[in-house]
Amino acid sequence: MKRISKSKRFIMRNPIIQFFKFIWLSLKILIVVAGGHGGTRKTTS
Repeated sequence: MKRISKSKRFIMRNPIIQFFKFIWLSLKILIVVAGGHGGTRKTTS
């Protein structure tokens, strides 16, 4: 069984780091959606 290192545990428990990770992931998703992925594309016909 592999144990979690102290540095990884610190990152997982730090709410500030978690908040910035959440913001970063949200921005990535917004960029993909705004870029015309999937159903947001306009049809020409």
